[in-house]
Amino acid sequence: MPEIVYITPDFAVSGELAREDFRAVAALGFKAVLNNRPEGEEEGQLTSAAEAELAWQAGLRYRFLPLDKHELFTDPVVEGMIHSIDELEGPVLAHCKSGLRSAIVWAAARARSIPVNDILAALDKAGMDLDFLRDELDAQADHAHWLSVEPSLPGEAPATTPATANLVAA
Repeated sequence: MPEIVYITPDFAVSGELAREDFRAVAALGFKAVLNNRPEGEEEGQLTSAAEAELAWQAGLRYRFLPLDKHELFTDPVVEGMIHSIDELEGPVLAHCKSGLRSAIVWAAARARSIPVNDILAALDKAGMDLDFLRDELDAQADHAHWLSVEPSLPGEAPATTPATANLVAA
């Protein structure tokens, strides 16, 4: 069984899971497994279909969100993590080869809704010094802000949505 690192009480990361690990993951109280490993990344790794079957047999929900290291901060990946966090009952165990990509994309997803300092503090408390990602996480926080502001014509004040009305009024 790979080392499991809890980032929050409801979200943890680990390295690659083996067949025998799924029952152990369920016995530890996890409700879902989030597989962030691309298919065929390494010879001999479990396929997503095999993991889905093993998760089902262990009584776990399963989600496949492959994370290529070059796409960690892209909208499809970050939004996929947001949906996974929102939809899967926790605690959730996300895994990739080492757990690092899973932690990075968790941080990017959370940066769209909570302060970056809080995210980095949670990662630091979990023993993961990812402060070097601050600029990328700040960009995710800014991205969330700009998604909630409707475009305006040059010279006009930006229109607000309900999500930004309080920000503009402050």
